[in-house]
Amino acid sequence: MKLADYVIDFLGDQGIDKVFVLYGSANGHLIDAFTRAEKTEYVATMHEQGAGFAAECFGRVKGIPGAAIATSGPGALNLVNPIANCFYESVPCIFITGNINSQFMRPDPSVRQVGFQETDVVSIVESITKNAVMITDPKDIRYEMEKAFHLAKEGRPGPCVIDIPIDIQKAEIEPDELFSFDSDAARVHYSTDVVDQQVEQYIEDLKKAERPTFIVGGGARIGNAVDLVREIAEVAMVPAYPTWNALDIITSDFEYYGGRIGTYGGAGRNFGIQNSDLLMGIGSRISGRITGGNIHTFAREAKKYVVDLDKALLQPRLQQVPFDVNILCDVRDFCERLLKRLKEERAAGNLPTHEKWNAQCREWRVKYDPVRPEMFEDGAYTHDNKEYVHPYAFMRRLSEKMSPNDILVCDLGGTSVVVAHAFETKFGELYLTNNGNAPMGFSMCAAMGAWMADPSRNVVAIIGDGGMILNIQELQTMKNYGMKVKTFILNNHIYGITKAFQETNFQGRCEACGPVGYNPPNFVNVAKGFDVQTFEISKNAEIDSMIDTVMAFDDGPVVCDVNMHEYHTYEPRIFGWSTPVEDMYPYLPRDEFRQNMYIEPIEGWENPAMPDIVNPNSATPGTEGTRTME
Repeated sequence: MKLADYVIDFLGDQGIDKVFVLYGSANGHLIDAFTRAEKTEYVATMHEQGAGFAAECFGRVKGIPGAAIATSGPGALNLVNPIANCFYESVPCIFITGNINSQFMRPDPSVRQVGFQETDVVSIVESITKNAVMITDPKDIRYEMEKAFHLAKEGRPGPCVIDIPIDIQKAEIEPDELFSFDSDAARVHYSTDVVDQQVEQYIEDLKKAERPTFIVGGGARIGNAVDLVREIAEVAMVPAYPTWNALDIITSDFEYYGGRIGTYGGAGRNFGIQNSDLLMGIGSRISGRITGGNIHTFAREAKKYVVDLDKALLQPRLQQVPFDVNILCDVRDFCERLLKRLKEERAAGNLPTHEKWNAQCREWRVKYDPVRPEMFEDGAYTHDNKEYVHPYAFMRRLSEKMSPNDILVCDLGGTSVVVAHAFETKFGELYLTNNGNAPMGFSMCAAMGAWMADPSRNVVAIIGDGGMILNIQELQTMKNYGMKVKTFILNNHIYGITKAFQETNFQGRCEACGPVGYNPPNFVNVAKGFDVQTFEISKNAEIDSMIDTVMAFDDGPVVCDVNMHEYHTYEPRIFGWSTPVEDMYPYLPRDEFRQNMYIEPIEGWENPAMPDIVNPNSATPGTEGTRTME
């Protein structure tokens, strides 16, 4: 049997019925093997990065590792971003690269290159993979394939890379003579006795707590614990706050949904988390995007628990925020143990209901919703007397019109902030994004993988104009395969979140982010060049009808350009590294802010740091002026 055939059949045996590829001579034998495969087929993309992003979300929808194949040199290097995506987001994925014939490889690292397009991809990706290996002996292929799939899924998941030279790909092997991988040696071990003791400790703390909270991250889905986490919040009667990776876990329609959190907090303005006296983090490392720069002020009066299977994240010296109780455990195992004890204590009448605290968190969530009624009015967002679309109004309407079976794939930058602020999730929806590596241009490619994984579901990609440019070539892949992906471009004609940052940090100088140094194309015309159906939304009055039209389109891919002029007001948000995350800009009146604080505000709360926003249209250079960002 040809080794390339073994590799492709192995992928099919793992349930991977679609593999995303871009052809090159160094992976030619692998691609040719698909012609003999019975359980899988390739999907040819226009760029390796598109293949990698698609593979990531194909696997996330399927619940198995995805797979992508690239050629040597530039092809393999184009997979680095998708590999980093999967590493930082803990997504199991298999990346296979071809390489030149072994005889033409450099004999020593002191030699830069010998063969055409020779690249030591293994060394390049070692720091962003769970395992990366070049196959030098054909007899190792079973061992390395089994090892890659095991490591990709075991413990904290992540990507594995297998680099296969041309001569190894075409080598003949006897499958029955290949040796296998011993998976037991690679398992993560922890003490269940210690976990049970920590569960008991939390139960006792919960009985005494007056303002308990949960933070739930994407690890709850990775660990197959979504239903358990929700039930824990219900039985404990504790407000739960999703990270941006968990918006489809603790959904907006969940009874104990507390709101959105972090440096771009959203509904609730972080008051629930910050006023908490007992915090449990499940499936989240509690990153700086949640805590803000002044990490010592985060949930500063709460006793903090965190559960993780990554030992490194449980070392206090390596944590962004030191936790009081660090629980090393598989998230599903932990949730089962905690839920069992919560049910026992609830049945015995030993747990408080926290009625007043839940009511307070709901009040904050509703009162401080970033989406306000006036945003939906005709003319809510204008420039030079011309109407445009208010992105928050558009996003809230889209969330209302999508169904619980749909998939939303979100890009990064300002687009992700608009979604986090305005999109209200329903349980059953799948929300896909990548907040670790956070590359622009991700969502449209990722949506291809999501649709290929389950064509029966509506797949909606949300992307900004800046992200659209980066991978616009994949419209051709969508067209080639008839993918019914619905892409909405939040087109503000600038790098919005960058411009907002520049305005508040560089005295109004906005370089290389638009309109200076950046100007996107007419996306409608470009999409038509790919023979893709297009629509436009130019003002608020068109939002409802055009969303309905796009969602009803069923004849291949569709692109809708949402004209937001130069909107870049992503509020509320944290200004400055010293400001605690409960004090968001634009600031509340100081008396109102103080009334919302159960704990003592930090020193200086009466006079918080203010952004230095200079009017770019000042009459003369150096003339100071201020304005509210558009």
